Amino acid sequence: MTQNTHTAYANPKPVGNGKVAVVTGASTGIGEATVERLRNSGWTVYAVARRADRLEDLAQRTGAIAAPTDITEADQVDALRDKVLSEQKTVDAVLNISGGARGTDKVVDAKDEDWDWMYQVNVMGTMRVTRAFLPTLRENGEGSVVNLTSLAAMRAYEGGAGYNAAKYAERAMTEALRLEEAEHNVRVVEIAPGLVHTPEFALMRMGGDQAAADKVYAGVEKPLTGADVAEVLAFAVELPHHVNIDTLTLKPVAQAAPHKMIRKES
Repeated sequence: MTQNTHTAYANPKPVGNGKVAVVTGASTGIGEATVERLRNSGWTVYAVARRADRLEDLAQRTGAIAAPTDITEADQVDALRDKVLSEQKTVDAVLNISGGARGTDKVVDAKDEDWDWMYQVNVMGTMRVTRAFLPTLRENGEGSVVNLTSLAAMRAYEGGAGYNAAKYAERAMTEALRLEEAEHNVRVVEIAPGLVHTPEFALMRMGGDQAAADKVYAGVEKPLTGADVAEVLAFAVELPHHVNIDTLTLKPVAQAAPHKMIRKES
């Protein structure tokens, strides 16, 4: 099953709005599409992910700045901050899109390594990147933090405990951050998508089993795409700064609720 998951912008023509964004998870899926979307409207974008080769391709295609970083390593996040602030006067937005799920085990069969990885990527990585850039976002006067959580941060389900736990934690951190940073005029946004068809999310969760990954989307005519979510993320940071989207959930129409998905037989 193949589906176009993002919109590529060849030879973008920035309008020069002068704003700077740091986008994590930029090597694939929603993060990649978000880099493309922001570049298309004139942002200077630092594309952050572990896979340097993919970032270089994205940089050549969009004009983004490749910034290879493993957000689970504090020293690498600090180096990212130092790189950005040595090249830019300020940062206007940090979009924490890195994340992911591993496994569909019930708690009785939970694997420590899967839970550790999900917590490191979804929670600790988001914290490290946010912590690194908060001082400059405060100094900016109109800085924004956008955290990509999930419908899984709001509804638990069998076989999802590890991912639920990580995303619930990321959501709680986001809510606390909003309370802490309001006095500094830092806007804190949570975007929580439901079913999104991206090249790697389900594949990673299913341990590389392509047939199992395809079943996640089977019969769903129009799941969300990376570009759909990127449009919402861009909307959140391009609104006038006094407008804060606290939490926005988005789902395909076919996903009426976490427990109700309309699937059509092929």
